[in-house]
Amino acid sequence: MTEEIRSLQNERIKSVVRLLRDASARRETGLTAVEGAREIERALASGWTPREVYICPEQADPVARALVRDAERKGAAVFSCTAAVSAKITYREHPDGVVAVGPIAGRRLDELLLPNLPLVLVAESVEKPGNLGALLRTADAAGLDAVVVCGEPDLGNPNLVRASVGTVFYLPIATSPSEVAIDWLRRHQVRIATAEPTAELEYTDADLTGPLAIVVGAEDTGVSDVWRREADLRVRIPMLGRNDSLNVSVAAAVLLYEAVRQRRSDARNRCREREVA
Repeated sequence: MTEEIRSLQNERIKSVVRLLRDASARRETGLTAVEGAREIERALASGWTPREVYICPEQADPVARALVRDAERKGAAVFSCTAAVSAKITYREHPDGVVAVGPIAGRRLDELLLPNLPLVLVAESVEKPGNLGALLRTADAAGLDAVVVCGEPDLGNPNLVRASVGTVFYLPIATSPSEVAIDWLRRHQVRIATAEPTAELEYTDADLTGPLAIVVGAEDTGVSDVWRREADLRVRIPMLGRNDSLNVSVAAAVLLYEAVRQRRSDARNRCREREVA
């Protein structure tokens, strides 16, 4: 039977609020709170198993209710809450009445499986959760084979989950120190391309085919010397206006889609060569 929560002082509600607001609470518990039917739907579809689900009957539509039933079948405890309690654990302007609590997304680096010609995104020390979430959304759209996040990322940050539109739960993503990630890429014979505003080579002139990792860095300082020293390619995006840089998620999108374009063109050329032969 679903338990109803009416008090804002309920300990479960306080725990959800801590997960939403406090990175240390997420680190200590290994849990995150996911708000929104779309994000929860994508998480569930990827095999994510929530421990708890909170639903506000006044706000939830049939889609949200179906998600709650699915989560309950997977073993999640379901709690009904009033609109006032729901407002305590939601931050959206128009909440859809469902919040789930479960494990933070991400895998170990050695759990990532790469194909023969992988395209990998490495995001180093991206500070703003919204930017990292946007990077993950772009990585999904570009069909990347893996994402490696270096630094001290908080993959359970609600802003990251929201900006990624739930892709954080089904992307092949791992966190790693930079040095370990570099060793992993070398062992898989993946070239490293760093995005640097001072690089001589424009990204459209670079060969972005073959096994490749595109590395983007912090919003203010860019990629670190650790990655610069290991780079096989250093590329830049020409800045033709007064501003000297792009948002990191925009820069990554430009580079990744150029790599996708080159790879598709290369694949078509190889198909034509086989047909001629």
